[in-house]
Amino acid sequence: MKKKIIVAGHISYDITPIIYNTNGKDFGKLIKPGKLINIGKATVANGGSVNNTGMALHKFGADVELIAKIGNDEFGRQIMEKCKKEGAKTSFIISDSEDTSYTIVIAPPGFDRSFLHFTGTNDTFSFSDLDMSKIEGGYLFHFGYPTLMEGFYKDNAKDLIQMYKNIKELGLITSLDVAAIDPNSESGKQDWKEILRQVLPYVDVFEPSFEELLCMVDRDGYDRLLERSSDNDLCACLSLEKDIVPLAKKVMSLGASILLIKCGVAGMYLCTASDISQKLNLDSSWNDFKHFQKSFKPDIIKSAIGAGDTAIAAFLYGITNNYSPKKAMEIAAATGAMCITEYDTFSGLLSIDELEEKIKNNWETQDFICE
Repeated sequence: MKKKIIVAGHISYDITPIIYNTNGKDFGKLIKPGKLINIGKATVANGGSVNNTGMALHKFGADVELIAKIGNDEFGRQIMEKCKKEGAKTSFIISDSEDTSYTIVIAPPGFDRSFLHFTGTNDTFSFSDLDMSKIEGGYLFHFGYPTLMEGFYKDNAKDLIQMYKNIKELGLITSLDVAAIDPNSESGKQDWKEILRQVLPYVDVFEPSFEELLCMVDRDGYDRLLERSSDNDLCACLSLEKDIVPLAKKVMSLGASILLIKCGVAGMYLCTASDISQKLNLDSSWNDFKHFQKSFKPDIIKSAIGAGDTAIAAFLYGITNNYSPKKAMEIAAATGAMCITEYDTFSGLLSIDELEEKIKNNWETQDFICE
């Protein structure tokens, strides 16, 4: 019998125009008032953590249920229709008085993506919207992007902390992902280090990016790293020993049990607690495990959107199917590399068996990290 996974949180309708080769120029510098920029057709697809992580798990064959809040509008209907078409199980909260979240994704070739985002129903989603009967009896609960959802970060993230405390009491493995924080937004004004100190004791698996995590727990360090990075690409100048490991130690001290730090094109770093195998009924190889997994070279790069979310899906699949930590990291990195070969987050993905075969055939890794 398959172990049930619940994926809840942020969802949006994503519109991604194809941007042609910028000839090495920063796309941001090409946008000038009154200037016409030719672009290609737009890809329209579901986005956000619930779609990206949840639908990837569905494609891998997991028993997964998606929980999110949408409006009774065209974007909301499109989101439901796309999930239904793929055969995914959904339990959406539908509001007749609010609008569905949407995102315009700016993803020029050779550059990290940027977003024009309308929060919509994601902001009013709160702990009280959750039907706990749909979660009780599950094996793993994953929640994504509370940093973008006002209902989960307001009042010092009261709902976020209470939600994880209640779900942990039900006996599920708990997982948390976050999204980039605008320092000038209401979310950016929250004391995220203190919020993490309160919520991480109830979170078994935490999967932030390096940039997101540094911004949450060390804003001064984040600003300093921005100053030394090229084109604001933090991952282009990271040191494993000077940057990633110290940050991981700091977050583990806040109560994290399994910490997976996504480091963009460089790869990902995993750090686990010494007693995690007994706590989560995993193989003893998970105890006190520390490893940096380099990213695999993609066949082609079309868009980086969703790469981290789909990598999380593969990592969680590994946990629910008793993979070793190294194998779980490999399929996570492999999934991220396949995700960026298409403009949406779903169609470029391979099955787990196909990923394992590709890795077995000496799939080449990239070397962007400084030891």
